[in-house]
Amino acid sequence: MSLPHRLCRTSLLYTCCLAACGDESSAIASANDGSSDDSTTTATNTSTDPDPGPVTTSPEIPTTGGPVGTETGTGTTTTGAPATSTTGATGTTGEPCDRGEVVCDGDVAQVCDGMGGFSDETRCPGACIAGTGCAVCEPGAATCDGEILKLCNDDGTAEHEVECDGVQGLACDADSRRCVGACAPDVLGASSLGCDFYPTVTANSVKDKFAFAVVVANAGDSPAHLEIDKGPALVLMDTVAPHSLGVFELPWDIELKAGSDVPASLMDVDGAYRLRSDAPVTVTQFSPIEFGVEPLDMAASNDASLLFPAHAWSTDYVVAAYNSVFYEAGDEKPGFYAVTASEDGTTVTLFPSATGDAVLPGAGVQADGTGQVVLDRGDVLEVFSQRTGQNPSTADVTGTRITADKPIQVIGGHVCTQVPHSLKACDHLEESMLPVDALAEQYVVTAPRSTLAGLPRHQMVRIIATEANTQLGYDPPQPGAPTTIAEAGDYAEIAATDQDFMITASAKVVVAQYMRSQKAGGGLGDPSLLLAVPPERFRDSYLFHTPSGFEGTFVGIVAPLGAEVTLDGLVVADFEPIGATQYGVARVELTANPAGQHEVAADVPVGVSVYGTGFCTSYWYPAGVELGS
Repeated sequence: MSLPHRLCRTSLLYTCCLAACGDESSAIASANDGSSDDSTTTATNTSTDPDPGPVTTSPEIPTTGGPVGTETGTGTTTTGAPATSTTGATGTTGEPCDRGEVVCDGDVAQVCDGMGGFSDETRCPGACIAGTGCAVCEPGAATCDGEILKLCNDDGTAEHEVECDGVQGLACDADSRRCVGACAPDVLGASSLGCDFYPTVTANSVKDKFAFAVVVANAGDSPAHLEIDKGPALVLMDTVAPHSLGVFELPWDIELKAGSDVPASLMDVDGAYRLRSDAPVTVTQFSPIEFGVEPLDMAASNDASLLFPAHAWSTDYVVAAYNSVFYEAGDEKPGFYAVTASEDGTTVTLFPSATGDAVLPGAGVQADGTGQVVLDRGDVLEVFSQRTGQNPSTADVTGTRITADKPIQVIGGHVCTQVPHSLKACDHLEESMLPVDALAEQYVVTAPRSTLAGLPRHQMVRIIATEANTQLGYDPPQPGAPTTIAEAGDYAEIAATDQDFMITASAKVVVAQYMRSQKAGGGLGDPSLLLAVPPERFRDSYLFHTPSGFEGTFVGIVAPLGAEVTLDGLVVADFEPIGATQYGVARVELTANPAGQHEVAADVPVGVSVYGTGFCTSYWYPAGVELGS
């Protein structure tokens, strides 16, 4: 009796049949010449092709017995089940598998052509996975290759590599499938505390003899060993002792510093520094850090930025900057934003606001503020506003939305501006932007302290919308303050106020505070920029630096009423209540400290901002931020 047609094989693996399976019984008898009922047989590849491929072994085929059953992946047959089969390379063994379906014959991956054959066969160097094909790695496996952690995905089709950076004290641990150490992102959490930072020079017209610097605050119990690089070049290695600060001056990046003559937006390859530590630290950059080099030789264009560690960066930001300023013919100073990447091949996409559609073109950025730019690790894109007509408000990158396919850092600011434009003198602005996912609907805004009798000084406040039709409320009420922002990227402005109040918005907003020019009153100090931190991002401890030489140095502390707060070990009292918010503010002048080191601690999270003022200059920055959910 002949075998059923479905067992007839003409693939490279089987040669038991004639073409079209005409005489099945004789073909099988020939293949099993002299065998008993229980025997098996092998067959050689009889193809006449000049390159017949590897010799294979046929499956076991019973010559007698009950009905033929299901064929297994190894080619053996069993009894008692409906018959199914796979296809051969040059013929069929039964119903064909779907076109494009991948089946396995041992370590051979076969792609079905849907007509009873295979369109492709590949011998896998490792395992073959049905439905997938050749695996590039063991599914779900984790291995270590020095500092590289290799993670195989669940179907074995791809392997992801993670650098366990030894400079950050990280080690590869295959058992836990992660990099381990005090600087591991899952240990650090998302905050301004971290081990991998990118200090970035921004446009400033200050003289080069004044120093750009970073301050590293180590509040931990272990020394922090630092390495600062710029591209492939090592800049310095040093150590910051536990519970102390380190101040490190770094050369200006002249291209990013730009000065007063800014011809175009630019992309600076390896423009940022990379600062790494093997213990968690907080990093602040000062641009520049001195108030004066000699008496009467003052920088007069200072500001500072709290930096966020790369592991806490995000992919979506809204910019706070300030309008281009036109002083006289040939002297126009723009606002800017600077984007820094920590990974190669980072694609940055720009969505200008209504006032951000006039910029200096360059580096892939169009004159209307749109663009898509690819950055590698350490590269910096710096985009400048360009005034059109006589109205400076037509050129302001404030409200521009910046997105990327990998995490980025964004700093917003101004080369040197007056606030308002009509009152002298100009000063540098810069601040790190909070990611959109770290923004909030509620902020407590407090005025800085004046150098005149300790009274609050006037500031300008901008509220920048992330969504259209954003509604605003104030506690206590602020007469004349805007209550609606019509479009995402637009901003509401309170031009001059010395009041403390809470802002409540119907959607997430950016709140930017600008110290006004010295000629606007309030004693010494020209414009500086602070990004307000929402109460949900407050911390309960801060270690921070105040440079020497400034004529007034202050800390602003916002705390829930009744909180226990100390500054440099001394209890802070006399918090002034803010409306009905249950928050209060203390504005404290800091006493002289040769190291410029100060610490705030509290029994609940509080907000801390630090600022210094001098003749025609100031700086202002938040001392720390929580970024996690």
